[in-house]
Amino acid sequence: MENNTVADINEILQALPHRYPFLLVDRIVEIEPGKRIVGIKNVTINEQFFVGHFPGAPVMPAVLIIESMAQVSGVLIYKDLPEREKKLIFFTGIESARFRRPVVPGDQLRIEMELLRRRNNFGKMNGKALVEGKLVAEAVVQFAIVDRPGA
Repeated sequence: MENNTVADINEILQALPHRYPFLLVDRIVEIEPGKRIVGIKNVTINEQFFVGHFPGAPVMPAVLIIESMAQVSGVLIYKDLPEREKKLIFFTGIESARFRRPVVPGDQLRIEMELLRRRNNFGKMNGKALVEGKLVAEAVVQFAIVDRPGA
């Protein structure tokens, strides 16, 4: 594991139920349990969404940037969740989403998320996504923890 990696892809796969092609976080580089997390998403031309968004001018869809933020948040929440294999974390809302610049192949998203509030099985996290230190997106994401069907 690299020195600046808190959780590598194998640990992320243990924490999140998402899989290719919808896993949108590659590495966790900082974590303060119950408070804050920072994740990395390496954006490559091989992403399936670039086939149609947009041919000849590939841009990462804004909604997938938000999904990356939600997944990084999920790693923080799953980390301390009892019986996490029996639970799913659903993304339930977005507040104050703003997009500042396009994200293109070759960019590395740094996703910084901070827990604002958690009550029982509901919560909110505030976050931002940066590329080379420049803000590309910001939003508050809401989540709910539910029982996994069949668990």
